[in-house]
Order: sequence, then C-alpha cells, then structure tokens
Amino acid sequence: MTVVLVHGVPEAAAIWDPMIAEMDRDDVVTLSPPGFGAPVPDGFEPTSDGYRDWLVTELEQLDGPVDLVGHDWGAGHALRAATARPELVRSLVTDIAGTASGTYEWHDMAQVWQTPGEGEAFVEAVAAMPAEDRVPMLVDAGMTEAGARACAEANGPTMGACILTLYRSAVQPRMSMWGDEFTALERRPRTLVVIAHDDHYTGGPEMARSVAAQWGADVAELDGLGHWWMMQDPARAAATLNAFLN
Repeated sequence: MTVVLVHGVPEAAAIWDPMIAEMDRDDVVTLSPPGFGAPVPDGFEPTSDGYRDWLVTELEQLDGPVDLVGHDWGAGHALRAATARPELVRSLVTDIAGTASGTYEWHDMAQVWQTPGEGEAFVEAVAAMPAEDRVPMLVDAGMTEAGARACAEANGPTMGACILTLYRSAVQPRMSMWGDEFTALERRPRTLVVIAHDDHYTGGPEMARSVAAQWGADVAELDGLGHWWMMQDPARAAATLNAFLN
C-alpha cells in the first residue's frame, strides 16, 4: 500500500526526511504542491480548489487506494481530495483537524496573508531576505536545520504569490464548510487526527478532538510537540503513523 505524504506552507518535502528514515518502509511517496518545492504549471490557479484538483490528479496516477498523510495545508489538500474522490484514499491522516471547526479563527500570520496590501508587503519582504537569514528563524520555530534550509531556499516570489492566493481562497467559513463536507460523506476513509499539543496554528487540542469525534476518527496525542512534530521527534512520529497504517 502506497503512503503519500503532502506538506504545507511555507515548506518543502524535506520536512518529512527525518520521519521517513524512521518509518523503515519502501512504499512512501512525497508530493510537493505547485509553488512549494515544485514548479507551477501554466494556467494553474493556486486556490484550495486548484490544489484539490492537483492532488486528485496525482493520486489517480498511483496504484491505490493510498494512505494519504497531510501536514499543514497539505492536510487541507488531502481532506478535500479525499472528500472529492474517497475511492482513491484508503486512509487519511491530518494534523489540522481543528481548522475544520466552526469556531476556528485563522492565526495571525494567515490573517496578514489574507489582507490585501499587508500580505503582499510581507511576502515581498520575505523574498528580499537572504535564505541564509531565514534558516535560524525556522529552526527557532521548530524545524531541523536541514529542513529549515530546504524550506528557506524554496521560498521566493512564486511561493509567496501562491500563499496569498491559497489563503485568500480559504477565508472562514470555508474551512469549516469543507470539514462538514467530509463529515457528510457516506463512506469516509479511515481517519487519524494527529494532535500536536504545542501547535499554535490549528485551534488547539480540544478543537481537534471535537472535529475528530464528528468524523469518527482515531486520535494520536503528541504532547510536547508542535507544528513540525515530524521533525521534532521523528521516531515518535514514525511510530505513530506506522501503528495506524499497519
């Protein structure tokens, strides 16, 4: 069974490397969303709908159904792809379930990106900053140095433009609406909600637990870990996924 890993914003596939090394599997595939470590095809619209359709197309090319694991916006794309084409997904793993709650409010950085003018100014400032200067900032946020370097090097004007369009396509209540659409599926893929207790971007553990209950999902509680749990404790992350997937 193929395990598909999809990363988020503002990231590159290298965030998974330490965890993949611990998983001891030969069936793991990483997919990089356009603009996030992968080229943006001509005519591609980097909205949530666009990324949903991109991921569905990618999954159609794999022997499936697959075990689909998403982190950050990668989990958002995974949820929407699994909702649109549940037959392609045997199981779903998400670490942003709380964002599907009707009471979720976007974090401060997301609200900057969603604000015309402010968002453009921010991504222009980031693009103008040497990648080397961004690495320690990402390390302080919880990434490994190798992961931070890969993400910093991938983050330029193209990624910035994709970030703005993506976040502006997902102003609430869209996230909760997409969660409701998944809830309403007649047959949902078996689902695992990963709850990293120190993740301050996704609404907190209680919100995630509430959504998991609506979905009938399994829950994995990762106390002491934050948004980049797969880099902070790759052995624990791998064990968590392997236990669910096996």
